[in-house]
Amino acid sequence: MAFVYHARDLMLERDVAIKVLREEYSKDPVFQDRFRQEARAAANLSHPNIVMVHDFGLDQGRLFIVMEFVPGMNLKSMIQHKGRFTTDEVLHLVIQACAGIGYAHRAGLVHCDVKPQNLLIMPDLRLKVTDFGIARALSTIQPDEKMDLVWGSPQYFSPEQAAGQAPSPASDVYSLGVIMYEMLTGSPPFVATSAKGLAQQHVEQAPPDLGSLLSTGSPAIQQIILKVLSKEPSLRYRTADQLGRVLQKVAADHGIPSNELLLTSEPATDALAEKTAEMDPTEEENIDIDWISVVLGLLALLMVGGLIPFWVWIYFVYNPPLR
Repeated sequence: MAFVYHARDLMLERDVAIKVLREEYSKDPVFQDRFRQEARAAANLSHPNIVMVHDFGLDQGRLFIVMEFVPGMNLKSMIQHKGRFTTDEVLHLVIQACAGIGYAHRAGLVHCDVKPQNLLIMPDLRLKVTDFGIARALSTIQPDEKMDLVWGSPQYFSPEQAAGQAPSPASDVYSLGVIMYEMLTGSPPFVATSAKGLAQQHVEQAPPDLGSLLSTGSPAIQQIILKVLSKEPSLRYRTADQLGRVLQKVAADHGIPSNELLLTSEPATDALAEKTAEMDPTEEENIDIDWISVVLGLLALLMVGGLIPFWVWIYFVYNPPLR
């Protein structure tokens, strides 16, 4: 729906990416208003794992948006170039995606179109999420809203998006699950010759069993992917932040610090795997429950509650009821 140009900002002396929408979209007044609203929301997002929006507008009848220029390639191209990823590689990249998308969720925005093409990988293996152009404020979405237009890309959108329902943060989580599946197997879980066929598979079919497709891999990752690919949104993690925290725990169990997730190197010809990236930790700490304190608190509550009948008995011993 757009052309993207690598350009130079002469005023601020920096490289930028300019997305110019096709003329047929730019002429639609309704779409112009929607574009402005969504671009303004995206411009308010400031996070190291999100491509920054510098400017947007309408010029000579064409809508445009000016964004941070990100050198490297998108994750889809990387999958096509590399094939299957190791568990550590998946953790390294997807945790970063969760950090950026989770930040948007906390700001009240749903991406609606999470796919490998919108995940940009820099040469040092830092990841940035781009194209929040169809993100919408959660406060404007009614729970029973039906969409005439299905948002998202058929291979990666959630069952509720395929059914034309309003997306939620859990919809983005589902899309991240599809991406993780594709990174591990080299192919998305659902493949069809038409968008309608893909939509039907997302709604009705279970994904092929990961265990039968992988010779090696983490059972924990397989269970996480199975959870996030649930047809019912309430059975998934509610936000990308929650998924990111779970993946960080898996990384820690693998002995990989969340801020030093190293990728195993491919042959020296693979330039993207020659460097390691320092992760930007998510802004929320992992939630560890102190079960000892919980148990002691419950015991104290039971002891205090047990004293009530005792004091009632003492009262009636010294103050018998009148007959």
